[in-house]
Amino acid sequence: MDIEAIKFNLREYYNSEAEYRNSSDKEEWKKLERGIFYNYLVQEGKKTLLELGAGAGQDSKFFMDCGLKVTAVDLSREMVKKCREKGIDAYELDFYNLSALNKKYDCIWSMNSLLHIPKSDLPKVLKNIDNVLNDDGLFYMGVYGGEDTENDWINDVSQIPRFFSYYSENKLRAVLQDIFEIISFEQFDVGRNIDFQSVFMRKR
Repeated sequence: MDIEAIKFNLREYYNSEAEYRNSSDKEEWKKLERGIFYNYLVQEGKKTLLELGAGAGQDSKFFMDCGLKVTAVDLSREMVKKCREKGIDAYELDFYNLSALNKKYDCIWSMNSLLHIPKSDLPKVLKNIDNVLNDDGLFYMGVYGGEDTENDWINDVSQIPRFFSYYSENKLRAVLQDIFEIISFEQFDVGRNIDFQSVFMRKR
């Protein structure tokens, strides 16, 4: 599997989507997930947050407005530009090179970004995430899933393929719990003919 080709296609796709996604409203269920995670952060007095695959920065801006010191990373330079326009400390960086940030964070937020990582690489990427998480740090991972597949997908908007990895609940649990303590794992229908998997975790 050619990871550089996967990253190239993702970069091109999301560069082309930056303006659209910047002006789009976030779905209410995603806002609810974000709010639940924020409540965890408040209860535990967390101060610093890293967002993985930040897109146009709506979530990073929310956490920043709530008083957290936020860093955002995204593969797409156009998405990073949108983040920076919002005053977010944002970097064009993939999940394989998080050590380049030279920082650790109290919490990490990832909404629908890690589903672009090939299954063979996910353990390595999760270890990279663990390495930039402070002791007792919190990690949220939200992904579409429910079935075990791995493939490129082309939609009606663009002919640029995007790579997706989906997991059954049991298989995703197995991968995650090798590295993190799972606080909660929920799988639910979000109306797209595929389930969403919401996982709250803690650094061991």
